[in-house]
Amino acid sequence: MIDELIAAGITPWVTLHHWDTPSALHNKSTTGSFLSKDMVDKFNNYADFVFAAYGDRVKHWLTLNEPWTYTILGYLTGIDAPGRCSDEVPKCVTNGGGGNNASEPYIAAHNMILSHAKAVQTYRQKYQAKQGGDISLTTNTDFAVPYNVSSPDDINAASRSLAFAFGWYFDPIVFGKYPDEMT
Repeated sequence: MIDELIAAGITPWVTLHHWDTPSALHNKSTTGSFLSKDMVDKFNNYADFVFAAYGDRVKHWLTLNEPWTYTILGYLTGIDAPGRCSDEVPKCVTNGGGGNNASEPYIAAHNMILSHAKAVQTYRQKYQAKQGGDISLTTNTDFAVPYNVSSPDDINAASRSLAFAFGWYFDPIVFGKYPDEMT
């Protein structure tokens, strides 16, 4: 496919994880999902393989696609894979996904950020100079503005909303820590 894209004059952009942890891996619940720190090394091994196999032709890499959506819809509401949410949540889409809404979205997100960081480090150290590519991740976010710009409570609410939507992923990458609003 990569060769055909290039032959057609299309520049390939490769996303390593687009909400698609293989179920055989994910089902190894103690080591195979983003709920486990073991996934950081597993994701890096996968990324390393893909960089080595396709990096001669691919110059644009995205480690993760919309990790906020993956963690919220997969580990909070259960709408998307892996379909986890707390059993006691009345609107849990999966009717008892065996998850924990209070912790799992944060654990999965943290391990995804660590996975991104390790894959970026591997790419930069082993491949970037020779292959000449770029690497990042893609996020989605909702934007928030204060309902009343004169209200400190509204200003704080908008700031907190942005921290949980955008800062959750970019602050650790850019500043090395989570947003203050999340602590």
